[in-house]
Formats: sequence, structure tokens, C-alpha cells
Amino acid sequence: MTFMIVQLISSKAIEAVQNLFGVSVPASQLAVQRTIPSFRNQGDFSLVVFPLLKVSRKSPEETARLLGEELLRLMPEAESFGVVKGYLNVRIVKSFWEGFVKDTYSAQSFGVDNQTSGKPVVVEYSSPNTNKPLHLGHVRNNLLGYSVSQILKASGKNVAKVNLVNDRGIHICKSMLAWKLSGVNETPQSSGKKGDKLVGDYYVKFSSDLVKETNDRIKETILNHEKHSLSDDQEMLSFNIPGSDGLNDYEKNELQKSAENTFNNYESTREWKIDGILKEHFLKTSPLLQQARAMLLKWEARDPETLQLWNMMNEWVYAGFDVTYKRLGVDFDKIYHESQTYLFGKEIVEEGLKSGVLFRKDDSSVWIDLTADGLDEKLLLRSDGTSVYMTQDLGTAQLRANDFDPESLVYVVGNEQNYHFEVLKLILQKLGRPWADHIFHLSYGMVELPEGKMKSREGTVVDADDLMDEMVATARAMTEELGKIEDFDSEEAQELYRIVGLGALKYFILKVDPRKNMLFNPADSIDFNGNTGPFIQYTYARIKSVLRKAEAENIRFDHFEVNDFHSKESDLIISLYEFPATVKQAAADYSPAIMASYLYDLARDYNTFYHELSILKEENESKKALRLAISSLTATVIKNGMQLLGIEVPERM
Repeated sequence: MTFMIVQLISSKAIEAVQNLFGVSVPASQLAVQRTIPSFRNQGDFSLVVFPLLKVSRKSPEETARLLGEELLRLMPEAESFGVVKGYLNVRIVKSFWEGFVKDTYSAQSFGVDNQTSGKPVVVEYSSPNTNKPLHLGHVRNNLLGYSVSQILKASGKNVAKVNLVNDRGIHICKSMLAWKLSGVNETPQSSGKKGDKLVGDYYVKFSSDLVKETNDRIKETILNHEKHSLSDDQEMLSFNIPGSDGLNDYEKNELQKSAENTFNNYESTREWKIDGILKEHFLKTSPLLQQARAMLLKWEARDPETLQLWNMMNEWVYAGFDVTYKRLGVDFDKIYHESQTYLFGKEIVEEGLKSGVLFRKDDSSVWIDLTADGLDEKLLLRSDGTSVYMTQDLGTAQLRANDFDPESLVYVVGNEQNYHFEVLKLILQKLGRPWADHIFHLSYGMVELPEGKMKSREGTVVDADDLMDEMVATARAMTEELGKIEDFDSEEAQELYRIVGLGALKYFILKVDPRKNMLFNPADSIDFNGNTGPFIQYTYARIKSVLRKAEAENIRFDHFEVNDFHSKESDLIISLYEFPATVKQAAADYSPAIMASYLYDLARDYNTFYHELSILKEENESKKALRLAISSLTATVIKNGMQLLGIEVPERM
């Protein structure tokens, strides 16, 4: 297979149009696609001729007929054609498909381009915070980033997989402070918890302590109110609200109203229903939060005690992350840390100030004005000199440009950060970074549960490790119910449960278009008959079983001559032929969903082929060999395609 047949049809169609009508047309006007099932009795591939009617000045049917006749003259690979309205359906000669099967049925790397070249495409994914374990949202991010990287590599791209660990900031200090105040020297070893889970528990504790402190302060303020008489029949409630001294009169008045609403509700119901404005103010002025902010300032000032605590708790988290990454089957070529990259970001900010791209406000904070670009002003350094996310992202981008001189920088980050990456790219362009034009934000939708959104600070997330445990347990229950593992020993059975459970999880997430939000329900992901990972895995295992039996009978696959293909054979062969093009398309669109859809259709087509045609019991040796060769290539394509999704396939089920 030295030339893709779709490209050949397209190039010959362009030549045919020139010969027939004396006009040169671009390939975009002659889109070639697989013929839809209802027309496959007329051809294998279709061209839409409607864009040619202006130059042919003939009916769609006549234009298609003339084009078909000229294609037969120009293209020996074309056997016949059929016309349905404005569609030209071209049939490819059987010898082409016979040669394709013979050339590829034993090629284990079919469809995967191992000759990567060019500047690297740098793909960032995962990007966890060291204040909590990985959760379901991280699972989608990791699976998507890893799969996109594998698909890009299979398409011939040189790929570098990178991770940016968010190991600094106020959220990290919240976990650190909670441990310092109430941890009583608890460690992963003393508690028996994974390090990331232990630190995550303290992040949740800080949030709950903050809420309790806030509510207690509000209640104390309300209950200590004073009544001031304005007249004989009127009095005013007055509340001494902490932290309100620096507010203007309007803000103070709003706070007083909010306190009065809270008080009146409590007086009438004896239940605390705290007004939102009041609660927001007390949260902002929380002594506990002030301690966390003070810890952040100490960290940025390189306070030894703070750094020691930070290093210790981060090491706990990294050890926990490594366990989860290994189970998920994802890895990285390089890991960056925000605790390092933000310093480079600060240098870039200083550069921007000197060049006049950035400006400093009276409170010493640093900003960029993007209003002329239809955006707004963006903060880059706070008034106290501490950095924000944008600061470190500027530094990280520069470091990657220095490290890789990349073809492109791909950020796999949720769609709630669309604006952030629009601003990042624009700032870097204004700072004169030419590689900023090659930044691409692979924006993906959120993962939701049947009960709604997850919230880390409230501890209502679906933990990644717990989710994988649940998927493996579900796979075990369903596999045992089907009674397919009587001849498996315990170790083999456990490995099968792992492969099937994680395969179900990965496929369920990756089959959804990355740009769409998705609803995850574990119960729907493990089904041996639907559009699921286990269905495709079972198809692969079924094929391997057939091939093992053929090998035991010493049946050769390469001795076949094709007089005529059964429709199920030709449909499957053409689907297999499209695998390399599918890899290219999935890479171009950064979409594992394209690969997942292809693999499901292929597995479904093979099962139809398997049930409708005899394979091992076929009496015609040539047909038997052909069908075994088709089966062998199908197994290779399923295995290679599933690997691009990060999914393993079992040799037997």
C-alpha cells in the first residue's frame, strides 16, 4: 500500500475534471468518503459532484456519469462506478484489496507511524494541585492528554508529554496550616493513608474550620448588637462588624443591612440563616485565612520552617500521585513545578514593565491592559508582590520554549479556563514571543455525576483511586456472573478484572467528544454488548481465540486468491484500510473520540462478519485463509487502536 486510495481517487478526479471541462478545481471541491451502507452495492468510495455543476453545466447525474467514465480510463484501480443523484460511487478492483490484506495481515505496527520527526509537540496534561488527591476530573484530563499524545505520535509527530504540578499558592498553605494547627504530627505511615489523601483531608478540614469560624464570628457579632433609640417608637440596630473600618460608607451600610436581615431572621425563626453579603465579608476577613496568607508570604520569602513543612507534605503527595498515575497507565517525559516556574514568570513581568507592555498601579500591583483587544485588565502581580496563576504560566511557557523549541504547545485544560489561555497567548504575543502563535488550548468539557458537580473543598469529589477500585470490582462481578473464567487461575482472573474495569473507565470517558461536558455513570460503562470498552476487548479476545485454534491446526493465512468478496468481507477490509487515515484525523482534531468511534464500528462489523460467515469450518481453503487473514488484521488494528486510547486488551476472556 504505497498510496492511499482516497488520495488517488481525489487526484485522478481532479485530472478528470480538467480533461472533461477544462477547469482546474481544488481537492476541497472533490471530497472523497466511504460510501454509505445503503449505496455500497454500487461502490466503495463516493464523490459529491454538486460543487462541479457550475463548470460542467450539466445535471448532477450526467456530471457524475461523465466523471465516472473518465475515472475508469485514468485509474486502473477503479473497477466500476454507480450514480445516485449527485453522488458518484466508485468500486475498487478486488486485486487491490487482496494485495492490501496480504501485505498487512501480519504487520503488527499497521497504522502506527513509528518514524516520528520534526520539532516536538509539547502536550501538557494532568496539572494537579498538591493539596488534594486526583479525582474524576483529573481522570478525564489525564486520559485525554495521554491519548492525544499517543495519537499524535502514531501520526508521525514528535511528542513531549509534560506535567505542571501546582505546588504553591494559598490553597497549598491551607492544607499546611490545617496540619500545623491540628495534625499532631500525623503522617502517611502513622495514619495508613496515601499521602495525597492525607493532605487532601487537611484541605477539607481547613475549609470546614473556616466555615465554622466564620459562622461563630457572625453569630457573636449579631448577638452582641446594640439598640439605639431614634424616637419613642423607633429604634435602630447597630452591629460592630470586625474588619469594616476600611470600607466606604456604602459598603458599611450594606453590611449593616445584611447583619440586620440575619438578626431579624434569627429572632423570628431561632435558626441561623446568614445573609450572603455578611458571610462573604467575614470570610474575607477571617483570622484563619489571614494565617494562611501570612504563611504564603513566608513561603515566598523562603522561610526555612515553612519550606520544611511544604517539602515534607509535597513529598507525601508526590508519592500518592505516582501510585495513581501508574494505575491509570499515564506517564510524562518532563515534570515542571509552579514553585520554580513562577520565578521565571516574575522575570518576564519585570521585562514587560521595562518595555511598557505592563504597568504598575498605585498599590504596587502589576497589570496589563487588554481593553483595546476586547478583553479587560489582567492582574499579573499582587500588591504584596506575590504572583498569580498567569505569572507562573508565563514562566512555564517560556521554559518550555527554551527546553523544546516546539512546533506547538498544547494545553489540555478544562473549558472553564478558556479566557485564561486567550489572555496568556495574547500577553506572550505582546511581549514579542513568536512561538506564542503556536499555543493551542485543548479545551474539554466538565465531568458531572448524576447527583451534580463535584466540589474539592467540601470533599464531595469522586476520588480517582476509589473510582478505579469500583470499576475493577464491577468488572469482576459482571465477569463472574457471565461464567467465562472457569479455567482462569486467581492471578489471571485478577488481571482480567483490572484490564476490563480500567478499559471500561477509559473508553467511556474517551468516546465522548473532548469539547462536550459529560455525565459519568459507572454502571453504564461496563457492558459486553454496547458501545463500551469491554465490548471491543471481548471482540479482540474472540479473534485471538479463533487464531489460536487456526495455529493449532497449522492453517496458513497467506494462501488465498480472491474471485469475489462477500459483502461482509469487503466491508471489513475497507474499514481496516481506513485505520491509518483515522489515526491522522484523530490527531488533526485532537480527538480520541474519533478513534473510539472507529474501533466500536470495527468491532461491531467484525462480530457481524463472525456470525454470518464460517471461518474455521469453511470448506474452501482459500476463503478460510482470507477470513483468518482478515481476522488477524482486525485483531492488530483493535490492539493498536486501543493502545492509542491507553487501553489494554486481554488475550482471552
